[in-house]
Amino acid sequence: MKPDSAAHESAHLHVSGEATYIDDIAEIAGTAHCALGLSTQAHAILTTVDLQNVRNSPGVIAVLTAGDIPGVNDCGPIIHDDPVLAQGEVFYIGQPIFAVVAETREQAQRAARLGQIEYRPLPAILTPRAAHAAHDYVLPPISLTRGEPEQKLKASARQLSGTFDIGGQEQFYLEGQIAYVIPKEDGCFHVHSSTQHPTEMQHVVCHLLNLRAHQVVVEMRRMGGGFGGKESQSALFCAVAALAAWKIKRPVKLRPDRDDDMMITGKRHCFAYDYAVGFDNQGRINAAKIDMITRAGFSADLSGPVATRALCHFDNAYFLSDVTINAFNGKTNTQSNTAFRGFGGPQGAIAIEYILDDIARELKMDPLDVRMTNFYGTHDRNVTPYGQPVKDNVIHELVAELVETSDYRQRRRAVSDFNQSNTILKKGLYLTPVKFGISFNVKHFNQAGALVHVYTDGSVLVNHGGTEMGQGLNTKVCQVVARELGISLNQVRATAADTSKVANTSATAASTGSDLNGKAAQNAAAQIRQRLTTLAATLLQSEPEQIEFSGNHITAGARRMRFTELVQKAYEERIQLWSDGFYKTPDLSWDKDTLTGSPFYYFAYGAAVSEVVVDTLTGEWKLVRGDLLHDAGTSINPAIDIGQVEGAYIQGMGWLTTEELCWDQNGKLTTHAPSTYKIPATHDCPDLLNTTLFSNPNGVDTVLRSKAVGEPPLLLPFSVFFAIRDAIAQAGQQNISPPLQAPATPEAILAAIRAVKGI
Repeated sequence: MKPDSAAHESAHLHVSGEATYIDDIAEIAGTAHCALGLSTQAHAILTTVDLQNVRNSPGVIAVLTAGDIPGVNDCGPIIHDDPVLAQGEVFYIGQPIFAVVAETREQAQRAARLGQIEYRPLPAILTPRAAHAAHDYVLPPISLTRGEPEQKLKASARQLSGTFDIGGQEQFYLEGQIAYVIPKEDGCFHVHSSTQHPTEMQHVVCHLLNLRAHQVVVEMRRMGGGFGGKESQSALFCAVAALAAWKIKRPVKLRPDRDDDMMITGKRHCFAYDYAVGFDNQGRINAAKIDMITRAGFSADLSGPVATRALCHFDNAYFLSDVTINAFNGKTNTQSNTAFRGFGGPQGAIAIEYILDDIARELKMDPLDVRMTNFYGTHDRNVTPYGQPVKDNVIHELVAELVETSDYRQRRRAVSDFNQSNTILKKGLYLTPVKFGISFNVKHFNQAGALVHVYTDGSVLVNHGGTEMGQGLNTKVCQVVARELGISLNQVRATAADTSKVANTSATAASTGSDLNGKAAQNAAAQIRQRLTTLAATLLQSEPEQIEFSGNHITAGARRMRFTELVQKAYEERIQLWSDGFYKTPDLSWDKDTLTGSPFYYFAYGAAVSEVVVDTLTGEWKLVRGDLLHDAGTSINPAIDIGQVEGAYIQGMGWLTTEELCWDQNGKLTTHAPSTYKIPATHDCPDLLNTTLFSNPNGVDTVLRSKAVGEPPLLLPFSVFFAIRDAIAQAGQQNISPPLQAPATPEAILAAIRAVKGI
């Protein structure tokens, strides 16, 4: 069947304001509200915690500290090093120390500011390079070596070395963190959480309160954005709300304001790089060495998997025969950084792009030609540093198509002409490719379940383990079920993710939402279809293989009957009209000790051409045009996929240009509100944005031969950053590589311009 650009299943609710988010749920009588008291020191011993003024504040029902927790005071997703409420010692400014429960949200927030806390300050480490110098890490370093990089580096005709630093990024979901916990009978709890991982929230609440999993139901209908920030870090808010509800035996809602949300929660990991590369006179890399140092924050959270994914994406689209990649998770007294769209992949891949840009400038070659020289091959030079063969490589064809459709070569010449005749404004034009692996690095996370119910009126209800955060997952899953049963999409409805319906779910992350849950739902629908096929063959006096489901009818040659009619007959014949479905991704392997295997089921590809103009006097810049070509396989829903590609392009552009996280000398995050943290706005989008999906059915058996499209296109805006770097180079001697750091704010651009001018 042809792809269907059906509208998002909640679009009409979004635009009318009727879509129910957690704060829209009608509050049960007796609902109380919670707020958090936060640390004002980056690293210190708590010498006095006097909360009497908090308890005496109007409307306060209870004040909770770590001593009130009956179970485990921890919400770390992997390593148990992340207390729900600090006890004895604090590790960053913004760490929750106590919780206050009051009759109203305003009363709780006012009371939370009244705690009298005294500290004995301890030394604080605030940057990844400082952590690296102190050998202070949240996890042991990891290292991967292939071939003989030291020897090959020394033997190379040319060598380069350097450093690069790239900032983190706030997820800035439109709906902030929120949890609403309702006590039920027999010591049970119903948890509404804005989370990408309901099962993990279930586990955290159970461990905190010494409960069994069957006593806690976590439900999540929709999020107002997640971007990774609600994969593990929604746990603290769930845990505190659950603790409060358990303590006062009333429903409790916890919704921090944006400032507290940003002060408490982790971001995308910033990275610092030290690299060396050896190459020949044609720009082909012979050897590369890189140290990648992350700002992990005070606890491990998901820094280990993030660093691993960065290591596995350092190669991007290029064959590296001899390479050493080291990754260090620096322990800093800042928010514990966490998942963010791309999950380390962008931070790994941008480093090799920076290196290739340096090589091109050293050789005075077109940077695209240097990249194409290093592309993975199809029959040789096609094994990643971690040992996985690249079997589905389409980067050559995809880039060739984009070069033609974007008029890349002609526009490069036009940009050069412009720069020769302009002294203040300089243009840059750049093409960067994408190869992105799809699957969780942890094998057992690559599984999903679903339930499909067919009712006697022909309507269908589907429930699956994925979470809808605006990305269109429910829409795609409903489309898959509708196609499998041959019915109209408006006959299928998806319900909220719910741990009492589909248990033991994985996070909706790593771009696997549609792959896993779509396949599970397809499996459930296929079982129902098989039962209906057997009945239809009898009713239509046909062989089962002649039965077709399409257009709300079942046909066998010239005979046909309506889907609703067949369903009614099946009910009367006592044929099961519901089914569970299950899927696990095949052909995955990963040795975490040797960092080798085949961690990805397949790769998604893409490329982008970006053109910018830079004002060399002010450092201001503008994106003039973007041309995006992305591989979504056989797209289930092209409209949704194009939206994902364009959204990722702009979001990634924000990370690399405008979104600057700043901490002061005491370790306080100073960019903790929309007034001080700049995400891209509509005027930052280019006047001309051409987005196309590359025609390329997936070579492996994914749902309808589609490919994931959540995270991979976040690498497309690399082209924006390097177009800015290209424009800066035109302001000085063009063979000088501008020392541009990310984010490329006007200040960073001016510093790089001064460097290339020798000022």
